[in-house]
Amino acid sequence: AGKPTVVGIIAILTRFLEDFHEYNRDIKHKKPDRDEVFGTYHSLASKHLLPFDEVYRGKPIFDIRNDDSVFMSLAAYREHLLAPTLREAFSHATNPDKLFVGAVVQNCFGLEYTCRTGVQVVGKDAHGNPRTKVSDAPPDVNGIDEFCNDPDYSKYCESGQIRALYVNETESVGPASARYLASKLWGGETYFVQSDSHLQFAQNWDTSYIKELRLAKSYPKVILSAYPPGFGGKFGDESFGTKLCSCEFSTSDVEFHIIRINNGMGYTVGNMPPNPRQIPFMAAGFFFAHSEWLVDVPFDPLLPWCFMGEEIALSMRSWTSGWKMYAPRHNLIAHQYRPGRMGLPKFWETVGRTYGRPGPGFNTKLQSKVLKRVKNIVGYPAASKEKIEAEGDGDVLDSIDYYGLGNEDTYEAYLEFAGIDVINEKCTALTWCNQGLVE
Repeated sequence: AGKPTVVGIIAILTRFLEDFHEYNRDIKHKKPDRDEVFGTYHSLASKHLLPFDEVYRGKPIFDIRNDDSVFMSLAAYREHLLAPTLREAFSHATNPDKLFVGAVVQNCFGLEYTCRTGVQVVGKDAHGNPRTKVSDAPPDVNGIDEFCNDPDYSKYCESGQIRALYVNETESVGPASARYLASKLWGGETYFVQSDSHLQFAQNWDTSYIKELRLAKSYPKVILSAYPPGFGGKFGDESFGTKLCSCEFSTSDVEFHIIRINNGMGYTVGNMPPNPRQIPFMAAGFFFAHSEWLVDVPFDPLLPWCFMGEEIALSMRSWTSGWKMYAPRHNLIAHQYRPGRMGLPKFWETVGRTYGRPGPGFNTKLQSKVLKRVKNIVGYPAASKEKIEAEGDGDVLDSIDYYGLGNEDTYEAYLEFAGIDVINEKCTALTWCNQGLVE
C-alpha cells in the first residue's frame, strides 16, 4: 500500500464525492424520501470513508511533527470571505511558513445548472412581515484562486501550504460532514485548529494560542475553545475571552431537543488568572488542540445534514477521551455572525433543491434521523439502541463505538462535571466554570 499522501487521501475523498454527485444529479426529479437519501449517503460512506478510517484507527495518518506547525481546518460553504480570511490568517501569523490550511470549498460552480442566491429580504408586506425572494446568481467566487493569485500570498500556495478539496454544493450536507472532510487534509502538523471561514485574526495569533495551550494545567491533552466576538469589536490583547459554561435543551421545532451550548461569564481585568481555566464544552466554530486529538477523537463521517448537535457530541467525546477543554483568556480571532437578513445561501436550501423539495423542510427531516445518532451518544432515553432500531433507523448507529465516547473518563462523570440532566432535559448553572475555579 505504501505510505499515505495528502494527494492520495484527496483522491479517496473525491471518489466518494463523485459517486454522491452522480446519485444527486440523477435523483432530483424522482423526489426520493428521507430513508433512501440517507441510505445512499450511508452506503457510499461505508464504501469509501469508513474503510480508510479503519486502517488508521488508534494512530495518526502521518507522523506528528514537533516543529510547532499549525493546520487550520476550514469548511467553506459558498463563502465570499474565504480569500480575506486566508489573507488575515497568514498576514497576522508569527510563523506563516508553518501555517497549513485544509479548505473544503463547497461552491455552486454554475456548470450543470444556474446558481441561486440565499433567501433575500426585499421589503415588507401589508402586515409588516418580511417579503423574500430567491434569485438567479453567478457562479460562486473561488476563494482559493483569489488568494493564490494574490502576489503577496502566492508563495504559500506554491509551497503546498494550501490544500483544497472542491465540493459541488449539491454534496454540501452540513458543517459536521464538511469538517470531517477537512480533517482528512491534515498532513502531520503539530497543532490542529478548526474554525469558520469568515474570520479576522489578531497579530501573532498562532504563537499566542500555542503559548496559551501550554499554560493549561492538563497540557498536552488540552483543547482551547470559544465563541469569538463579532466583526467590528475589539479582539486581541484588549479583548478578554468568555467561557462556554452553560447549555440548554433546544425547544425549536427543527432542533429536536438537542443540547445547545452558550457563553457564560468572561475573564476580566480584575479576575485574570495566570493560566486558562477549564470549561465543560467546546465550540465547533473554533478550537485549537495538539493534533494527537485527531487520533483520540476522530471526526464522524456519519453526521450529514446536521447543523446542531456536533458541539455536544465533540465535547462529550473529547472529555471522556481524557481531553480537557479550556477557555482562552483573550480573543485572538473575530467571527462574522450572519443574521438571515444578509440573504446568504444556506446549505439546507441546497439540500431542498437537490432533492426536488425547495425550502428547509427536507433537510429538517434528514437531520431528525441523523440526530438520533448524537442523542444516542449523549444518552437521551428516547434514543436508546433498542428504540432507534424499533423505529427502523438502526443504520444511524453504525460504527458508533469508534465515533462515540472515549474510555479515559466516564459518561456519568462528564454529566456531573457539565451539569447536564439528560433524563429531565435540564442544564445547571455552573459556578465553578463562571468563576474559573478549575485549572
